[in-house]
Amino acid sequence: MFALQSRPESSDAHLVEAILAGSEAAFATLVERFQDRVVRLCGRYCRDQVECEDLAQEVFLKVFRKLHTFQGDSQFFTWLYRIAVNAATDHLARASTRRLKLVDDDVAFDARTARVDDPSAPMVAAETAVAVRAIVDALPEKFRTILVLREFEDLSYTEIAEVLQIQIGTVESRLFRARQRVKEAMLRLHPELLPGVGEAAPRGGSR
Repeated sequence: MFALQSRPESSDAHLVEAILAGSEAAFATLVERFQDRVVRLCGRYCRDQVECEDLAQEVFLKVFRKLHTFQGDSQFFTWLYRIAVNAATDHLARASTRRLKLVDDDVAFDARTARVDDPSAPMVAAETAVAVRAIVDALPEKFRTILVLREFEDLSYTEIAEVLQIQIGTVESRLFRARQRVKEAMLRLHPELLPGVGEAAPRGGSR
């Protein structure tokens, strides 16, 4: 049995080596290390907690089965994210749904900024969250996924390129196009929620 000298301090590479050598404890450590991130990522694609947890379990099962294919030429977590993203998109296809779950405080698309002295701010924030949720839901998968990885998972361009196995230039252009689609849809469908546009614009008129 492959022994771990210090479980909390074991590197990802060390854990992978131990798992491939037959250590169940090492795999348990790996799951514990990345479980929260995987569950959170899966939560962007699931409609309820049970579904999310099932999908996360599926991801780690795939990780275990495919671990021998990890070459170590990229960060382990980007390799893991690649499996998670693929599993999530497969899950959506199986479920025949294109719904993406977002939470209100994740909205970050230059929508109206809430002001402390504005009593309507909570209502505007809630309406904006619903609007953005529906718009992102309708995006093509490649745009939705790149927004999730960048805006909500806070991955760098390099990390996204590794996860999706595309060039950094493609990451930049695809992310730009995804953001533009969200902004254009908001302007077309919900101008009243944007700053300086429509009836809900701040004082001073439109820009």
